[in-house]
Amino acid sequence: MKITNRFKSAQMMRSIGLSATVAVFIAGCAGIPPTEQMAVSKAAVNNANSAGGNEYAPLPLRSAMEKMDAAEQAMRDEEYELARQLSEQAQVDAQLAAAKARAAKAQKAAAALKEGTKVLRQEIDRNAP
Repeated sequence: MKITNRFKSAQMMRSIGLSATVAVFIAGCAGIPPTEQMAVSKAAVNNANSAGGNEYAPLPLRSAMEKMDAAEQAMRDEEYELARQLSEQAQVDAQLAAAKARAAKAQKAAAALKEGTKVLRQEIDRNAP
């Protein structure tokens, strides 16, 4: 009987030790500033802005910028998990804005090409005997 109790005691102590280790690890991760994620998100916002997000996708770009500002504030307040989440959301919004801007530019270029082709076809038809 004593051997079984010792075994259960040792097993329980290992479980408690493992739980404590996991808790410390999780708490430690929460205290790490997400500087890399912040940099990636800032780059995505800048890319969306450069891609014409202000003109072609103002709403997603504005959302990305607002979330990036909130993430920076969370970093200053040392709320690193919130900063990481907001930064990730800002990155996704910025990527959406950049994609919408590129798509709108492509549509505009396609329309201009179609119009040019139409004008050339009319010119050919007019000069045909």
